[in-house]
Amino acid sequence: MLETSARLLKLLSLLQAHRDWSGPELSTRLGVSTRTIRNDVERLRSLGYPVHATPGVAGGYRLGAGAALPPLLLDDEEAVAVAVGLGRAAGGGVEGIEETSVRALAKLEQVLPSRLRRRVNALNTYTVQIPGNAPSVAPEVLTTIANAARDHERLRFDYTGHGGEVSVRDVEPHRLVHRHGRWYLVGYDAERRDWRTFRVDRMRPRTPSGPRFTPRELPADGDVAAYVEKGVNTAMWRYRATVLLHAPAERMRALPLDLEIEAVDDTTCLLRLGGDDVNGMAVWIGFLGVDFEVLDPPELAEHVLTLSERYRRAVSGR
Repeated sequence: MLETSARLLKLLSLLQAHRDWSGPELSTRLGVSTRTIRNDVERLRSLGYPVHATPGVAGGYRLGAGAALPPLLLDDEEAVAVAVGLGRAAGGGVEGIEETSVRALAKLEQVLPSRLRRRVNALNTYTVQIPGNAPSVAPEVLTTIANAARDHERLRFDYTGHGGEVSVRDVEPHRLVHRHGRWYLVGYDAERRDWRTFRVDRMRPRTPSGPRFTPRELPADGDVAAYVEKGVNTAMWRYRATVLLHAPAERMRALPLDLEIEAVDDTTCLLRLGGDDVNGMAVWIGFLGVDFEVLDPPELAEHVLTLSERYRRAVSGR
């Protein structure tokens, strides 16, 4: 009986970790016959776990959603990761999830072993989270996108551009990326026949999802983070600026900032940046503490001139 219970837990763990399993795959993993697998699946069903079976050569087993949430099986590292994630979510970032995260974290901490509870408490106590002012995203939007990416289903959504224009996009979703408080979707735009990065807070998914697709190879050697960084720095902002900094490139790259720097000579370099507010960009460039020249756009140059005159008036009586 003890051996059977341990095998059921291992089977449940496998079903929770992977979307689809064939009978022979589970048989090989657990070292039992496919008939035993079928019997164990029936035992899980009797315990309330909705395990779906598809017959045939391409068939297999899948853990589906039921009317009620059955117990989840987590190892130590997974339990710590979930608890820490809930603690971060309680601080905001996803619309309406703060209170729910607190309730879920309280339930999880009740059943955590003391050794894990100490680890979670240490992480939460000695970690400071500074909330940003980025737009929040509804949880159902994130789950809709994630499910479409998982199932390789095309996603249609209304998208609001920088200038407020709305278009309908048809995209093969690849990955969701969370960067500096904002959520982004990386996907292949079927109409434009190219990869694109979309801000999720500007998306409104249409349901149901579209047809299935065969996943493509992402540019940038498959590095999603690098691709999003490039997209954010080039196309995600309303304004793009090029500024000549009177400082060596090595000095500016050494700053603890994510700067796009190109060396010009030994004493100057080009800074390229983007933003939705040119006034904020003008102030931010001044924080770098070096002389600079605005090469583009004209709107940024005008705001820098306005700021310089304001600062001059502030000390004109001295």
